[in-house]
Amino acid sequence: MEHPRHIIVASCLVRNQKGEILLVRHHRRGWELPQGRIEEGEELLAGLHREVREETGVSIATPELAAIWSKCSPPTALIFGFIADYLSGEITASAETPDVAWCRPDTAAARIEHPINRDRLQELLDHSGPLRYLSYTTGPYRLTRNY
Repeated sequence: MEHPRHIIVASCLVRNQKGEILLVRHHRRGWELPQGRIEEGEELLAGLHREVREETGVSIATPELAAIWSKCSPPTALIFGFIADYLSGEITASAETPDVAWCRPDTAAARIEHPINRDRLQELLDHSGPLRYLSYTTGPYRLTRNY
């Protein structure tokens, strides 16, 4: 029996002291929350901290797990959505993310073109309670579960 393979992704809504949130512009996907694949054998929180630092140049405080998404279309993925406060560092662009910006929460969604990433942002902005689970398919994008 072959073991299932899923891509594991960590995504983070980073907030600063002014209440702004951090967005990155990926060269293919446009504006989105800092996020990236967890490497094989890497611990989830270590991967989250690494991805945020690589894409933005900043460090974050201890994150809160707020939502988990299952992408049920190939390539399948589990996306862990975290919320964290900015800790230190200056925002810095990278080859993968040529633009990094602090944005007001009420204007951030307008920058994000991809509906999946826009919904992910809104879910984390609206978070106020227990961990949420959502699943979706792509081609076209459709939310299939929302708990």
